[in-house]
Amino acid sequence: MVYLRTGNINSITMNPKQKNRLLKILYIIGIVALLLGAIDAMEGSIVIAFASILLVISTHYRKDKYWKLFFLSFVLISIGVSALFTLSAMGGIGGDSGNSAWLGLAILPYPVGWILSIVLLIMKAFQRSKKTESAINQS
Repeated sequence: MVYLRTGNINSITMNPKQKNRLLKILYIIGIVALLLGAIDAMEGSIVIAFASILLVISTHYRKDKYWKLFFLSFVLISIGVSALFTLSAMGGIGGDSGNSAWLGLAILPYPVGWILSIVLLIMKAFQRSKKTESAINQS
């Protein structure tokens, strides 16, 4: 049974097995959302930002060595998505909008953060496969 005392996940009373399972579920949802959001970069940007939050939460509380890099990717995605929506509200960039196409560089942190997240996920997958491969070879 789960009892919520405050807004902090550490204050949730649950056994470690339940907590680990919840964090794994958040991690998997984050991966799926990160990939699905990439189908349409504009409308999917909110999904990608939400996915990056889930990845930061799950990696931080599971004490993953890459959680700070996932946090960096979240910050980059947030900055880029904010710039994306700001420029969209201003009428876009280039053409008849009156805004310089160079303002598009403000959106650059968004794809950089997304690519960083994907690279980190691939690195973690390779490390996991190496661990299982070495465990199989030892037995």
